[in-house]
Amino acid sequence: MITKVVVSAAGQGTRMQEFSKDKSKHLIEVKDRPFLAYILDNIFKAGYQEIMLVVGYREDLMREFVDNYRFEGEKRAIAMVNQFEVLGPKEKEYGTACPLKCVRDFVGNEPFVSLVGDNFYTVQDLKSMNVDDEFCYVAGLEHENPEKFGVLLTEGEFLKEIIEKPKEFVGNLINTSLYKFTPDVFEKLPLIGKSPRGEYEITDVVSLLAKDRKVKVKIIKDQWMDFGNPSDIEKFSKLIANADY
Repeated sequence: MITKVVVSAAGQGTRMQEFSKDKSKHLIEVKDRPFLAYILDNIFKAGYQEIMLVVGYREDLMREFVDNYRFEGEKRAIAMVNQFEVLGPKEKEYGTACPLKCVRDFVGNEPFVSLVGDNFYTVQDLKSMNVDDEFCYVAGLEHENPEKFGVLLTEGEFLKEIIEKPKEFVGNLINTSLYKFTPDVFEKLPLIGKSPRGEYEITDVVSLLAKDRKVKVKIIKDQWMDFGNPSDIEKFSKLIANADY
């Protein structure tokens, strides 16, 4: 049974424009609650007990949010680490792999789930990643616009490769940034370099694990959503109006 979840929430989210002008997009309110509160709710509902929140931009507001957050009326202990204090400012080291560099002590030698705090995952999809075996997993979803995401290429149930924003059609199974990792991930982290856009990418770590046949693909089917643009606020509001989320 996996009990630990790492939530990456260090960035500001500039694509949210004025909504993230003075706070991170994770704290943008939808129906009077920060977006991140809905994510934490579902993590706890899925049965995970320990959460590490990797923060950065406006840590003060994140701490205030955690202090005020309640799950079903109860306060829950949520650990927090500042990515920029551990690794230095974003100008020095930045990217989707960086949160993993900050959580080794929290994880120890246990498997764990990793996700991004600006994507919405249902309880059932989060539960599906609780696979206590020797493999890592990446959650994939069939999408009508795969060219906007990383596309998962598979060999049976195994991940072969991740193609980032392909210019030509290679498949429609996209990466939803929801992972189950074994401690093997920490052996691969030092082996990756900066990507063409100058960042350390979690997909490069996953690709190294895939070369060792250590990554399987888990297909999710529920209401996943990337919360990245102003129009997504209204879209998410409509999604959570459905009590089955």
